[in-house]
Amino acid sequence: MTVITSIEDLRVLAQRRVPRMFYDYADTGSWTESTYRANEADFDKILLRQRVAVNLENRTTRTTMVGQPVAMPVAIAPVGLTGMQHADGEILVARAAKKFGIPFTLSTMSICSIEDVAQATGNHPFWFQLYVMRDRDFIERLIDRAKAANCSALVVTLDLQIIGQRHKDLKNGLSAPPKLTLPNILNMMTKPRWCMGMLGTPRREFRNIVGHVKGVENMGSLSEWTARQFDPALSWADVEWIKKRWGGTLILKGIQDVEDARLAVDSGADALIVSNHGGRQLDGAPSSISALPEIVEAVGHRIEVHMDGGIRSGQHVLKAVALGAKGTYIGRAMVYGLGAMGEAGVEAALKIIHKELDLTMAFCGRTDINTVDRSILMPGRY
Repeated sequence: MTVITSIEDLRVLAQRRVPRMFYDYADTGSWTESTYRANEADFDKILLRQRVAVNLENRTTRTTMVGQPVAMPVAIAPVGLTGMQHADGEILVARAAKKFGIPFTLSTMSICSIEDVAQATGNHPFWFQLYVMRDRDFIERLIDRAKAANCSALVVTLDLQIIGQRHKDLKNGLSAPPKLTLPNILNMMTKPRWCMGMLGTPRREFRNIVGHVKGVENMGSLSEWTARQFDPALSWADVEWIKKRWGGTLILKGIQDVEDARLAVDSGADALIVSNHGGRQLDGAPSSISALPEIVEAVGHRIEVHMDGGIRSGQHVLKAVALGAKGTYIGRAMVYGLGAMGEAGVEAALKIIHKELDLTMAFCGRTDINTVDRSILMPGRY
């Protein structure tokens, strides 16, 4: 493939180059994957109004997310094991996001650590995503490490108190680094670029955790620890405690219900993300884009509403903004670019989405992303 024109092109290339278990980890949903599929399919049900004879000079997609200037209303979503899609993956993605001018969000379950990313980006501000675990001392240290690394926002994920059943991950025996079983070895032998990259980096485990938690010094003990640590008793009181401990910009991820959106507002958060975890948790839940309008209507005047799930193009970004989202997040689109071509692939993904956003906005008769609203959509089709 010589010309990359879409996120789908990057997906196809990533599938060729990334070992099966890690490609499937990113490109899968829970149970029947109905919500995973709906996240993308429901965008296609929303139709745009084409306008003509409008002055389309001096277009801009620049705006802000939680007060931070961004080149377009897009941030990099937190994705666990990004450093298993490509060697040093989180570092490469953070560099690409910095260059493009959008936020990068590092996952708690990243391969590269908070400190790795901070050092590699010259302490350029990035966002950190926090999973709430039973070990509160570890959480306190993790928050303090994010502060020390100049992270400018904390993204707390609320919808992973327990882990959804992801059939492909179970069948593949997902682990990081991968277990050297015969099927895994045979599959990795067909991915020489990936193997060479992994041989050239020391970052092949969950570096935010290993060495930072008493008793977790290797991947075997880590597996046992994470199985025990995700906190099913997570409550809004914990969110308030985190906000006080953090003291900075707080974003709550995983909101799908209007009542929970109101509780998010009451918690004092600065923004919420309408999200179903990419269809990886509750299968049968509504798509993020279909849940967005009601939440915007209920709380959009009180809190900044963002969304993620299913975004594979700039058109999807535009439709989300038209329905009231002040920001969007890309996860799989970024992963496809990274797996396909490393840092250059992430840059390509961002350029594709930006170009599609800019052109579609123009076809709808708008020149400033901040003026986009429901009037660019065909009535009754959302």
